[in-house]
Amino acid sequence: MVLKEKIGARSVRLAFAVLAGTAALTGNSVAQEQIQKVEITGSAIRRIAVEGALPVQRLSQEQIAKSGATNVAELIQALPAMQGFTIDAIAAGTNSGGRVSASIHDIGEDYTLVLLNGRRIAPQGSGSTINLNAIPLGAVERVEILTDGASALYGSDAIAGVINFILKKNLQGGSIEASYSQPGDSSPGSQSNINATYGFGDLNKDRFNVMASFRHDERKQIKAIDRDFASTAYVPFSNKGTNYIYDRTSPAAIPANVSATFNKVGSDPIGFNPYLKKNGSCAPMNQVALSNTALVQNCGFDFVQTIEIVPESKRDSFFGKASFKATEDITVFAEAAYSRLDLTARIAPNTASVSIAKGSPLYNTYVKPYLTAAQDADIKAVTASYRTYDWGTRDSQTITDSKNFVLGAEAELSTWNLSGGLTWSQNAIDERYVGGYVKNTEFRDMLAKNQFDPFLGIGAQSDATKQLIANSVYKGSIRDASTTLKGIDGRASRELFALPGGPAAIALGGDYRNYHYVQTPHATGSDIFGFSASPAYDLERANYGVFTELSAPVHKTVELSLAARYDTFDAVKNAIANRDMGSKESSSTYKLSARWQPSQSFLARGSYGTGFKAPSMLDIGQPLVAAGFTASSWDCPANLKAEKADYCQVGKRQYNVLSGGNESLKPEKSKQFTIGFRYEPTSTFSVQADLWDVKLKDAVSSVSEALIFGDPVKYRDLFTTFVDPGNNQTYWAKKTLSINIGQTHNQGVDWETTYRHRFAFGNLTSTLNGTYLIKSDYTTPGTDNVWVNSMNFFGVNDKVSFRHVVRLTTTLDTGAFSNQLTANYRNGYTDAEAESRNLSTNKLEKFRMEVPSHLTFDWQGKWSVNKQIALRAGVKNIADRNPPFSLRASSGHQVGFDPRYADPMGRTFYMTGTYTF
Repeated sequence: MVLKEKIGARSVRLAFAVLAGTAALTGNSVAQEQIQKVEITGSAIRRIAVEGALPVQRLSQEQIAKSGATNVAELIQALPAMQGFTIDAIAAGTNSGGRVSASIHDIGEDYTLVLLNGRRIAPQGSGSTINLNAIPLGAVERVEILTDGASALYGSDAIAGVINFILKKNLQGGSIEASYSQPGDSSPGSQSNINATYGFGDLNKDRFNVMASFRHDERKQIKAIDRDFASTAYVPFSNKGTNYIYDRTSPAAIPANVSATFNKVGSDPIGFNPYLKKNGSCAPMNQVALSNTALVQNCGFDFVQTIEIVPESKRDSFFGKASFKATEDITVFAEAAYSRLDLTARIAPNTASVSIAKGSPLYNTYVKPYLTAAQDADIKAVTASYRTYDWGTRDSQTITDSKNFVLGAEAELSTWNLSGGLTWSQNAIDERYVGGYVKNTEFRDMLAKNQFDPFLGIGAQSDATKQLIANSVYKGSIRDASTTLKGIDGRASRELFALPGGPAAIALGGDYRNYHYVQTPHATGSDIFGFSASPAYDLERANYGVFTELSAPVHKTVELSLAARYDTFDAVKNAIANRDMGSKESSSTYKLSARWQPSQSFLARGSYGTGFKAPSMLDIGQPLVAAGFTASSWDCPANLKAEKADYCQVGKRQYNVLSGGNESLKPEKSKQFTIGFRYEPTSTFSVQADLWDVKLKDAVSSVSEALIFGDPVKYRDLFTTFVDPGNNQTYWAKKTLSINIGQTHNQGVDWETTYRHRFAFGNLTSTLNGTYLIKSDYTTPGTDNVWVNSMNFFGVNDKVSFRHVVRLTTTLDTGAFSNQLTANYRNGYTDAEAESRNLSTNKLEKFRMEVPSHLTFDWQGKWSVNKQIALRAGVKNIADRNPPFSLRASSGHQVGFDPRYADPMGRTFYMTGTYTF
């Protein structure tokens, strides 16, 4: 599809045509519409809609429909300029609740500002990241994407750019649309939605308009076993002609593995699987772990066979707006948006560390027979690492409610254009466990009474125990959290005086926002076995700012603009700790921009600006709390083992992670520039490109898992201890702390070329566009001068920055019919380092694979049956290409591919019908 609205030279030609015919057509509504002044994303000054000094991509309602996107995230994340966002697949294994985000130019979701009708909405969490699920796609009229920093106008944190979702208004009549899609393999992953929109009253004639839009979406889950490329954690593969096995199986197995430690100083702990010792092979769904040593002979549980790679979800969204012309010059309006996402993610059955007492029946039956007499006499502690398969998969249901209310007014008084509004917005989640989690009291009681045997296989417990298991599954809310935004904004613009190129104009404005983040835990370790309770939060912070913008067309070919803003962020009020945290921060930002159009067909533009981003409330105020496990399994670092060997896990294991904030964080600051052109010599051809450059200093992040375990001596202060709530034993754990890591430097080119041709039978439009990354550099966490990068390389930041992301769209419109073919391309890269077993030498080897490029094709056809009825049908991923093979470790539990960079759906067919009335 065409990603950028062609409003450059073509708009100029339209403007000339309007001017030439004004005398004869003063009553023509089309001409009046063409010269109507509007506000374009990136500027607060109303002007005729011609291409300005800042690069703005626009998606019309028809372009959105032609994309085949079923939700806002699918629409936005497919754009070549987007990299580094969060996908909903990571809901499996995290507490994201299916949050999806946008990230312009791989700069980051925290630096990409998302607006709804030009105003902010409540983020998910304590920062600034917007969950795109809060945007009602059915009500979207168009999307404007400013791919340049806009801190001076919209707020200091809009460093990467702005995505503005502009919703329908002044609508008369209605429409009903229904869609259904299904992968070609089977029904898992199928989606359906229905959307109804209706409006009545003409704001210009009747002085009022009321409109409403409702949409319902459903999606079925995809299990890992539904896709061959994602079906196992024990992965055979070939690299450079050599056969390997990649083993991501888990040491928490069924039947359980045993870890034993001893009292004698210097005695190494041992590990073994009693079932393997007795039978010479592992039980079903288990493999002999490739990480085994002379002291450790474990079985690894193939957890991937139990997980989902695409979660099940239902979404309802509503948007309504009522507008009233109080006078010819004053319009007041009220708008409300609401969405509810009900997402259920299912991951592998829970893990449980069970203490086995010496002399108990379990010890005498499963442990003692495989110990020497000396080991039995010196035993210190025995732990069973068990997978609670008989309780079922861990199912977490997250209900996300997004509410947004705005009461506002727009006016033209004298020579001023005025607008303002009051905003109340909230993003709230309720996270519930609905299967697979074990009640603490019941589980411990079963163990104490020998009613449960962790060394039996799947389904081998007695009927009485199976009933106890059914009665011991925890179901209920574990936490709720909400972020509430209260804001007021106002702006005014007017023309000032005449200049050679037209009137100079000025805009003034200001806004106040209050953010309140609250999290309330509803379950503790006494409720759920091995559970670490969510912490309670009550954090609040206010932010206020003022801005001005000046536009000066100093020549008929040259326009200069200047915008400046001053922001203040209060310290974080921590109601639970009853104190302020962090410090009050203030900063000024600015942007200079210019456009030069020496001819009707050529436009040059550029900008330079600064940005400022205060740390999020949790970055400042979060205490050290449990935050899951490392993505990979690791040997106990030698320096930690020498320090306290008893705190080491036995063999390669995942280690607990604790995360925390930092009251000493400094604000992040940026400098950025763009320079570009657009050339449209004829109505059939156009080309444009924009070079962009963003430098950040004092960027807030944390040291990655790979760096910490790769150099545990250097990062010794990022290790701590954690008491396992399941067996009350103390283990080493990794800390994830917010720090000002140093600097980042991102640079690239957004480019596009379009060709049009008119045939006797129809019109052909072909657009090739993409983003070419030049730099994706950042300093190694904790330094300000040791530079690394992730360009086409899985970096220490656990992600890849792609040099080339390209899209080619060709559309043929032939009257009532339209056909569109789209090619999507992403280049290959060097994968994360991983350890695999060489089947020729039977030795473990560490290396990085080369992940190939990924190219997919999509097709959509449209038939406009008549003015009321339109039908669309399409195929995504026509060639049914699987995601490229990857060995990276995932926090979302997927193995064998990276869902951030390739869609696991496969070839997918869809149909859409629309009735307009």
